[in-house]
Amino acid sequence: MFGYRVPAPNEALLISGGKRSSSSGDTPFRIVVGHGAFVLPIVRKASFLTLAMQEAEVVEDCYTQQGLTLGVQAVIAFKVGDDQESISAAARRFQADQRQMAALVGRIFSGHLRSIIGSMTVESIIRDQQRLGEAILDASKLEMARIGLAVDSLQISQIDDRGSGYIAALAAPHQASVNQAAHIAQSIADQAAAQARQESDRNQAEYARQTAIARAQYQAEIDRAQQEAAQAGPLAAAQAQQAVLAEQSKVAQRNAELREAQLQAEVVKPAQAEAARVRIAAEAQADATRLAAEAAASSNRIALDQAVISQLPELVRAAADGLKGANLTVLNGAEGLNETVASLAAQGATVLRTVLDGMGRRADAPPTADRDTGNGRAPERVQLES
Repeated sequence: MFGYRVPAPNEALLISGGKRSSSSGDTPFRIVVGHGAFVLPIVRKASFLTLAMQEAEVVEDCYTQQGLTLGVQAVIAFKVGDDQESISAAARRFQADQRQMAALVGRIFSGHLRSIIGSMTVESIIRDQQRLGEAILDASKLEMARIGLAVDSLQISQIDDRGSGYIAALAAPHQASVNQAAHIAQSIADQAAAQARQESDRNQAEYARQTAIARAQYQAEIDRAQQEAAQAGPLAAAQAQQAVLAEQSKVAQRNAELREAQLQAEVVKPAQAEAARVRIAAEAQADATRLAAEAAASSNRIALDQAVISQLPELVRAAADGLKGANLTVLNGAEGLNETVASLAAQGATVLRTVLDGMGRRADAPPTADRDTGNGRAPERVQLES
């Protein structure tokens, strides 16, 4: 936009001309940082002041407290301060030619460098360069602030004695000590390396020996295994054949057991069952025959008894006929007669028992066809005579 000016992030916009604001104080221009502003043409004038980091280099011959000349090189990093006062002071001094900042800073630091080194010895300068830099910064801080500049860092890059050899002489004892320590360290290192090599050689020799022994043992194991394998061939075959024969024997025994069990199941058991059946049938037949015989004998005896009983009246009658001509006297009347009759009956019974005993032996014999009551004929009668 026409008349609107914007400074860069590392710049400050300086607006001069026109009426000054009461807040600007003694500053003859307006400072704008971080944003833009309208600048009326002809009435106002705008310019820019760099706030970027700048560098100044110092190369100076300085005399030490011992009168020795030292060539010193230093690098100073600086910039315009960020506050309004520093920008205003730097703008009034360097706005016309901002390149003068580095030249002025170099001259300022050269003077302070010569002054501070002149109060120090070479040994202290070399050994404590940090303290030297801090002393230079402290000496230049007030002067740098007055012109609106701030120092970020100071580095002393080089110090030499301009060929006098003083610094080298100072370093000689230390260098000798360092060299001696280095030689000692190198000697120790060489000795350690030699010992390590010797140890490595011993280890390699031991490894080679162990390897040779291991190989020999391994080859011996291989040879022994081969010999055992060669010897074990026939033995293994014989053992295998024995194992086969043993298995065949087991199979044959098992087959025999199976055949025996088969014979038991198919022949022996049926034969035993048939024999038992025949024996049982024979015993049953014998029992039936015996029972039939006993039944027949019992039947004959019953028939004989019936025959005798049927003849008993005849026996009594015959006895009575025999007594007809007998001269019997009965003394006690009816009682005596009864006794006589009873006696005769008893005699008849005795006779009957005798007959039955004699006939009983015939009754025990097997029945005949003539005497069998089951043939449809009546039983034979037995005639008794007095």
